[in-house]
Amino acid sequence: MNTLPLGQSPLNVTSICLGTMTFGEQVDEQRSHAILDRAVERGVNFLDAAEMYSVPAREETCGSTETILGNWFARRPGMRQKLVLATKVAGPARGMPWLRAEVSKGGIIEACEASLRRLQTDVIDLYQIHWPARNVPAFGALAFDPTKDRPCPTVLEQLEAMAELVKAGKVRAIGLSNESPYGVHEFIRLAEQHGLPRVATVQNPYCLVNRSYENGLDETCHRLGVSLLAYSPLGFGLLTGKYDDTGLVGDAGRLALYETMRKQRWGRPEALATARRYNALARDHGLTPSQMALAFCYANWRVASTIIGVTSLAQLDECLDAWGTTLSPELLADIDKIRWESRDPAQ
Repeated sequence: MNTLPLGQSPLNVTSICLGTMTFGEQVDEQRSHAILDRAVERGVNFLDAAEMYSVPAREETCGSTETILGNWFARRPGMRQKLVLATKVAGPARGMPWLRAEVSKGGIIEACEASLRRLQTDVIDLYQIHWPARNVPAFGALAFDPTKDRPCPTVLEQLEAMAELVKAGKVRAIGLSNESPYGVHEFIRLAEQHGLPRVATVQNPYCLVNRSYENGLDETCHRLGVSLLAYSPLGFGLLTGKYDDTGLVGDAGRLALYETMRKQRWGRPEALATARRYNALARDHGLTPSQMALAFCYANWRVASTIIGVTSLAQLDECLDAWGTTLSPELLADIDKIRWESRDPAQ
């Protein structure tokens, strides 16, 4: 597996990143540590977390993922220095009253300090804003609605907070998540205008059932030198094929286990129906659904690193084994044909 730089930052990461949002809910600490050990053994050097994890978000488990990671680092002296560690400060509380109401300057600094304690580290390599403070269509909303605008911390205020953390040596590089082309442009513009830290990455969904990143954000990031960290490459499990026969029921995965998650974009009937088409296409070409879905991200010029999330060693190995899978021009054309007909049902 190769490594590559993130944006214009000094960070170099593997093309596959281990996401950890299942740690502390579906995966207990012992199994989490086993997954982390295996990922590192197989060459992964990039880990991604968030202060609000695990998922689905609950007050009782808020911060548990970072705590599990911190305990893992503490039990493996020297490991922290070998890895690139990313985490996120939550945006305005989205039905999570136990988190801060706004991503203010003080709130960002306070959140970072808490993450550092839980992670048992002195520095966060990549510190990301989990979602925008301003009104923006995200998490299933399809269109911008200016009537929903409310006073909120400015982009400049957030950048100034990040600058303090970078200057103090607590953060090495900064990133965004669930952002729009406007947001990325504004963060870059103000950083350059005021001599503040430049955004290195944007972490957005990118997979066969949600290619909305290609609707302008890909050009933005390419021209501004911002790297994409693609999350949900398997469409929250839809693109593994495990829901093809049973639908979103049983105990096959998060969409089946948690009703709150079925109500989100990944649980739309259109998303499942389109995923079934992609999964059948993969099998027709001699691939598993997971292989095709992961290879679509792994080999895509738009993607710097693909974030995988797993609940077992077997799932981890399956995701890592898919590295190097090649999709033929004919298969890519068939994929684009389905996208043309179904668009982005999990947007």
